[in-house]
Amino acid sequence: MPQTGTTTDVLIVGAGPVGLSAAGELRRHGVCCRLVDRLQARLPFAKAVGIQPRTLELWDRMGLARAVLEAAVPMRGQLVHINGREAARIDLELPPEVPYGFAALPQYETERLLEEYVAARGTAVERGTELVSFEQDPDGVTARLRTASGADEELRVRYLVGCDGAHSVVRKTLGLSYEGGAFPEAYMLGDVVAESDWDVPPGYALRSEHRAADGSTDDVLVCIPLPGAGRYRMSMRVPPDLAGPGGGTASSDRVEHGLAGGDGPDLAHLQAVVDRLAPRPTRLSGLRWSSVFRISHRIVDRYGAGRVFVAGDAAHIHPPTGAQGMNTGVQDAVNLAWKLALVVRGEAGPALLASYDAERRPVGEEVVGRTVRHSTRGIENDPDDRRTVLLREAQLLVGYRDGPLSGVPYGPVDAPQPGDRAPDCAGLTTPIAVFPLRLLDVLRGRPGHVVLLYGADAGDLAGAAEDTRRAGGDASGAFTVLAVLPKGTSEHASLGVPAYRDDAGEFAQLYLPDGGTGFVVRPDGQLAARFPLGGTTAALSDYLRALTA
Repeated sequence: MPQTGTTTDVLIVGAGPVGLSAAGELRRHGVCCRLVDRLQARLPFAKAVGIQPRTLELWDRMGLARAVLEAAVPMRGQLVHINGREAARIDLELPPEVPYGFAALPQYETERLLEEYVAARGTAVERGTELVSFEQDPDGVTARLRTASGADEELRVRYLVGCDGAHSVVRKTLGLSYEGGAFPEAYMLGDVVAESDWDVPPGYALRSEHRAADGSTDDVLVCIPLPGAGRYRMSMRVPPDLAGPGGGTASSDRVEHGLAGGDGPDLAHLQAVVDRLAPRPTRLSGLRWSSVFRISHRIVDRYGAGRVFVAGDAAHIHPPTGAQGMNTGVQDAVNLAWKLALVVRGEAGPALLASYDAERRPVGEEVVGRTVRHSTRGIENDPDDRRTVLLREAQLLVGYRDGPLSGVPYGPVDAPQPGDRAPDCAGLTTPIAVFPLRLLDVLRGRPGHVVLLYGADAGDLAGAAEDTRRAGGDASGAFTVLAVLPKGTSEHASLGVPAYRDDAGEFAQLYLPDGGTGFVVRPDGQLAARFPLGGTTAALSDYLRALTA
């Protein structure tokens, strides 16, 4: 008979970057959770490497960004070579108001930092613990676990989140479809050092292809910089002697995605491709690990059912082009976690959880389609202008304007509207601090919704602050209220809420307030509402109704 475990609010299955991010956000919001993973230890593989600026913004609000920045290396651009000649140079330059650039960090390091963050908040990863099965009913989920000791445990939880990868037990048990296909080629990965004669500029990735007479790519080398002198994660097509049965082709009717078992390539396999395709030949050394892997592109028909949800690779898989996968999964986790937290605490109705699929599945569909296009045509051939391409790759254009939680647009049409990312800005000052702050500094560590009230009139600001408190009603912690004063405005000591002055004028430049204007920033850094200060009560009441329906 299985042991009956204690109940908890949320069970998370899978302790990769997505599951760890979900656990970190839930703990930050005060929600109890258990986090299990069937593996006995973290894998020492640099699978997901790229970290997008939007992910760093989310981790900044969690209080994790500094640790990541200290461990990562900058990604400054990509060189594209075709048939031995440089065909494109993509510099990863973003607008100056974006607080973070692109970064690279091996997945095992990302997981280490996230695991330390989660452990510091009271949740340890339960290694060697596998989800065997689960059943749900209107009141909760009964999960059956097999622990590292081999014992069976029955656990009662309110919600279950599957972050258990492309071969997800949670997804399969829910019966979610996972439509898509597989690329025919197999690839190999290696974590190696390129010796000192390597002339790729620091911080630049390299993509070098050989194209046949018909324009098809028949050989490819991709090198992504990693922390450590001359260290790269290199990927390339697998040679026939490693392809195994089937000649390196994949079946399109089953999920074949990720690292394969068995022997990986040795240094000679990697060296042979570098000799053929590197712009300047170099000697490889210091092979840490290697593997053969395959690529599929699939997405579920729903991101959950009832009290059970999927996120990350359990919901969507696609080519690694542009480092979109892990980052999209982290955003899945953050989007779901704050909603689960409100429901668990009784501050929102269960219907709020339907907005997870409504907001995130369109994002997943776009990412899958785009990465498939870029993997076959090259990101340098994207028809959009370079600025748009880079902002989209940075995941700074992800938005939910058509989602069920986004309020009515207000103000200039080119202003950030409900559903959009809340822009960061610099130059916020207080009467005491002698240095300016960024908006991210002001939001950091605040787990809930933040209402930003912009205006010069003390009476209007104080009235809007009081209206915000009244709109929150019994949910006294529903909103943290902050005032932002226009540049040149004298300090208002009688507002009753913390106030920051927009001394650099960046808040006004980026948010384009129409006179006295209020903004609601969600826990995931998206705008929930935008409204005139005189309409504070109506706007916040409408938003709270959407949350508590």
